[in-house]
Amino acid sequence: MNNLRQHINLKYIDKTYWALFIMLIVVACVALFSASSTLVYESQSALGPVAGQMFFFFIGIVAAFFIQFVPSMWVRASGYLILGFSLLCLYAIMVAPNAAFVATINGASRWIKVAGITFQPSEIAKLGLIIVVADQLARVRSEEDKKKYFIRTLIITVLTVLPIMVGNLSTAVLLFLIVFIMWILARLPWKYILSVFGIGVVAVVLGYCIVEFAYVRPHRQLHGPMSRAVTWVGRVDDMFSEHSNKDSKFEVTDENYQRAIAKVAIARGSKSPLGVLPGNSKERDFLPLAFADYIFAIIVEESGIIGACFLIFLYMSILFRACWTSSRFADYSSMLMVMGLALMITCQALISMMVAVGIGPVTGQPLPIITRGGTSAVITSIYFGIIMGVSREQKELQARLDITKEESNNDVPDIILEDNL
Repeated sequence: MNNLRQHINLKYIDKTYWALFIMLIVVACVALFSASSTLVYESQSALGPVAGQMFFFFIGIVAAFFIQFVPSMWVRASGYLILGFSLLCLYAIMVAPNAAFVATINGASRWIKVAGITFQPSEIAKLGLIIVVADQLARVRSEEDKKKYFIRTLIITVLTVLPIMVGNLSTAVLLFLIVFIMWILARLPWKYILSVFGIGVVAVVLGYCIVEFAYVRPHRQLHGPMSRAVTWVGRVDDMFSEHSNKDSKFEVTDENYQRAIAKVAIARGSKSPLGVLPGNSKERDFLPLAFADYIFAIIVEESGIIGACFLIFLYMSILFRACWTSSRFADYSSMLMVMGLALMITCQALISMMVAVGIGPVTGQPLPIITRGGTSAVITSIYFGIIMGVSREQKELQARLDITKEESNNDVPDIILEDNL
């Protein structure tokens, strides 16, 4: 018991990250209570839908609390197990989408259901990929290593992104974006990074043209694993048609119904700096799955520009805090891991917000912590736990170094902090 108390030392925990984490959960509870009107009607319980999500928040808080005391070297080692497990699930879904263990939710077969527990492997794959890529890039010691680990992380990323792309292109692109930034942070040669970027751009443009002219315009069906490509191209076409045709902005069709209602919600909220106030949303009853992809529109409707800016401030604070703390880390691998996880949270949030306000095509990216979903809430909580754990570990190591210097009358040279706990 005494050893456990010594290991769980609250003195060095990152209180700033905890404050951001708890504030996001509070915002989520308020937003979900307002946006879950359709679920309340179906369940005939005012607190039922929110209570279910609060259970996942409780699990997430407990997980984050204990994970922050796990040594970062253990986290990096477990990243390979996490990624391997998620890849096994992802390829199983891709190979056998109609299998008994595959659950279909909201028309998408992206979930695994085992023993009554349903989870989304792509969310777990995000976590595992960032940890593994950070660990691999931290091993670079020479120019030869740069090429070696660039190729290795590229292969790992492609193997992870491929099965995700079949069902969720936006998540695949987001993952590649995060790895791309991690390559830059690791100071890999630009010729490697830009070559992959150029190949990716060419592949996207070529794929768009093939689907657009061979299937979308002739109104032909695309079968097979890439059947959703028609949907992706259609969303891009709808976005450009709305921006190019002013009259189409005021037409509500089956294709743009969600975006149109989201714009109405944002317009109602913009009438006052504080919106229509929580609980007074009208568009939540008309917006399909208001508690999911477009929950930011409901937040803007009910809290106005002040609420929207506050939420953006919370997410940007996560990234700024990660940049500030990473600049103080002597542990390079932990710095890359923290930046990758913080970038994932912030970029995913910004993409979700942009879609809700009509900037960019529909992606289906959830708003981290805020959007209703058990897997996303728990995995994002683990992100926070890992980030706070690295911060705590570095603070504790720095404190030990300071004590050593004081005891030796500052006659001890600076040492590189390593996470050898």
